[in-house]
Order: sequence, then C-alpha cells, then structure tokens
Amino acid sequence: MDGAKWFAGVDWGTRTHQACVLDWSGKAVGERAFAHGGEGLSALSDWLASFADGDAGAVGVAMETPRGPVTESLMERGFAVHSINPKQLDRFRDRHSPAGAKDDRRDAWVLASALRTDPHCLRRLTATAAEVVELREWSRLAGELTRERTRLANRMREQLWRYYPQFLDAVGGDVASAFALALWKRLPNPGAGRKARESTLNKLLKLHGIRRIDAETLRMRLRAPSAPLAPGSAVAAESHVRLVAKRLELANEQLSEARRRLDELLAGLASAPGAADEASGDAPGQPERHRDAAVLLSLPGVGTTVAAALLSEAPDALRNRDCHALRCICGVAPVTRRSGKSLLVVRRLAAHDRLRDAACHWARVAAQRDPVGKAKCQALRQRGHRHARALRSVADRLLNVACAMLRDGAVFDPQRVGAPAPGIEGLKAPPTATLLAPPIGTTKKRKITLAKRWGVPPARLGRSGGRHQRPIRTRTAGAQVTDRQRAAD
Repeated sequence: MDGAKWFAGVDWGTRTHQACVLDWSGKAVGERAFAHGGEGLSALSDWLASFADGDAGAVGVAMETPRGPVTESLMERGFAVHSINPKQLDRFRDRHSPAGAKDDRRDAWVLASALRTDPHCLRRLTATAAEVVELREWSRLAGELTRERTRLANRMREQLWRYYPQFLDAVGGDVASAFALALWKRLPNPGAGRKARESTLNKLLKLHGIRRIDAETLRMRLRAPSAPLAPGSAVAAESHVRLVAKRLELANEQLSEARRRLDELLAGLASAPGAADEASGDAPGQPERHRDAAVLLSLPGVGTTVAAALLSEAPDALRNRDCHALRCICGVAPVTRRSGKSLLVVRRLAAHDRLRDAACHWARVAAQRDPVGKAKCQALRQRGHRHARALRSVADRLLNVACAMLRDGAVFDPQRVGAPAPGIEGLKAPPTATLLAPPIGTTKKRKITLAKRWGVPPARLGRSGGRHQRPIRTRTAGAQVTDRQRAAD
C-alpha cells in the first residue's frame, strides 16, 4: 500500500474496540482496547496517529465494516481506512490458525497482517457525500416501513377474515389503504355495516377518489350476512383490529414522508448545475453531461426505489463505472466452479440484499415495459430457463447499458436501442456451431419436445449436461467463448 508505514487492524464491537498496529516488517508494535464513545474514539485516533508522529496518512487501518461511527471517525482524522468482507477475514484467520482459534485480539492482528501482505484484497474507503448518506437512510427507512406495513396489513386481514369477511369483499385486497382504514373506522363491525347509509359511503368514496366501486354496490357487500361466532370472538377480533389500524395509520404517514423525501433528494441529485459544461469540465459546444441520478432515472424500469438503492448502496461502483463490481454485488453475475472435467455454473448467493432486490424489481418492470427486455426475457423462457434466471439476464444487460450511459454522461434514448455503433455496420459475427445440451435425466420423449421448442432436429441434441444447462456456444475460428458468456446465454 503506497505511503503507509504502519498497518493497524481494528476489531470493532458494541462496547469496546480492539486495535493492533504492525510495522512494515510485520512486528506488532502496539495493542490496546478502547471503549465505545466520543472519548474512546478520540483516544483511538490519537493513539494510531502517535506511531507516525501525527501523520495520519502514513497509517493504514483495516476493518470489517465499511461504515459506522468507528469508520467515520477514523476517516475524518485522515487515516487510510480499508474494508474487508468478514468471510475473507475468516479465510485470512485460517492462514494463521488452522485449528479455528478466534478472539478479538487475534482478529485485530489478522486484519493488520492482511492489510500489510495483501492490500489488493481490501477495499479503500472514500468519503461519501452528505446527500448520498441521507439518501441511504431514507431508502432503508422506506424499505423497513414497507415491510412493516405489509406485516400489519396481513394481521389486520386475518382478523377481518375471522369476524368481518364482507368488509374484505367490499374494500378488495389492500386493507392498509387510507380508504379501507377510514371505512373501518366508520363501520368497525358487521352490525354497523348493515346500518350504513348510501350517502355516507358516497362521501367516503369521493373523499378518497375511489371509482372502481359505487356506493350502492359497496352497501350491498357490507350488508351480506356474517357467519355466527362464539361469544366474545367478534369483540376480541375487533379490539385487535383497532390496535393494528392505529399502527397502520402511523406506518402510512411515515412511509409517505419517506417517499416524499426520497423524491426530493433524487430531484436534487438529478438536477443539472447552473452551467453544465463548467461542472462537467467539458468545452463549450460539446454535448451536455448529465448527472448519475438523471441517467439512472431515464432507464426503463428505474423508479424512485431502484434509483435510490443503486445510488446509496453502490456509490463506489457507480463512481468508477465498474460494471463487473455492480454485477457481483447485485447478484446477477454467475459463479463458475470448474475442477477437471466438472463444470458447474450456479447463481451467485454472495450479494447485497437490497441491491439484489432492486435489480430483480428493475428487471421485472423492464421485462414488462421495455420491448428489448421483454423480448430477451421471452427468448430465455422459451429456451427452458426459469423466470428468476431470465430476470437475472435482463438485469445483467441493463447494468451494462447503465454503465455505458454513465461513462458517456447521456440519458437513455429508446430510439437508439438496437442501432449499430458507428463504424461497425459492415462487420458480421463469425458463424458459431451450437451444441444443445438437455438437462440430466432427460428422456427420449422429452428430448423431442425440447427439440421442437428450440427449433432444431432431435439429432442435434447432445448428451445431458448440468441441471440448468441450455444451448452452449462452442469455439469457432477467431472466437473463444468464456464460461461467463455460456452462463449469460
């Protein structure tokens, strides 16, 4: 690591943080524990800077977490902070202790040793803009509130199904909507529903803008007969719904505030500066370069949720236009396991949960609204791939498109989709031979069915390959197909 003469490892904890410092030769020159808090974190920074005579840039620090109070306090003091995945740290620990010994002091020493010997395995952390930090918090809050709203709605639906099923038939599936909660407040039980007036229902429908049902139909559904229950069951269920309804109202209010704040932050990030050419460094007369948020929001299938997740959870990969890193942390890049004659390409499980959900949602919407994404998804489905596998390929293509647009600073133009790049109109792809490998255990009758689906003679079907293996390109003159291309097919 350039410029670093001292290597420190910090094993952070809830109450105490264990630190260890090594010199350039690997000798431990200091080891100490610090209590969590303002005084303890200040003492940790002062202690680390004392080894380099106050020069924080000469001290490299390795940690397991890329964010948090310890990481932020060290970065504010100017230390070169690096992050490592806990699973990688476990492998570095096995290098020094095959028996599996583990404690806080050993972890701090292993972190410092890994930074000294294998700095390329760690990721250098950079300061994140204040807008991105706020965007990350609101994005995570919106996700948590959405899940909380779903849980409360399921509880309310279960209790209504227990004593008030005609209410579910009247409001439809979303019992957490403002209209459903207001209607239940007016008519909390079957007895009140039978006495409802059409004028009252009509006012509620107009107030909430409901047009899918009229007041007369709503009144007829509420007056449907209810099933007899044991004494006290209806009262208990109604009390349960009353408590859940209050929590749902609060969740709806907070979720609306979170979404409004997300829209404001994204609008601020997407808005171009006063002089676009001066901000981007381009010469006058050159095409305007748009900000990353504006580029992402222009892509098909990208809305507030997906754009906020990408900008807040993967700022480094977007800043570096690193498509490979984006594919890995979003979970769309396959994992190849090859040993001898064995070759297995499987789905990547080690990915960022929020980015994986965002990529899946992005691909699902693009497969419905974008003609190119829809055609790709349908082609993969016709070849026998499952829905989730097809969506990962759609997301893989969208990430490549997004990185190319970010590099050019241009927004998405649907008129240019499918147009050849300048200077390559006359080029033609070399012919490729195709070997169709059906899944393991495929019967002769099933091979005939697959051949009809793929539009090839049954004789061209090779022997069975992996479980999810499908048409694989073989080597041709002047072209060599990699495992990643095979998995993308």
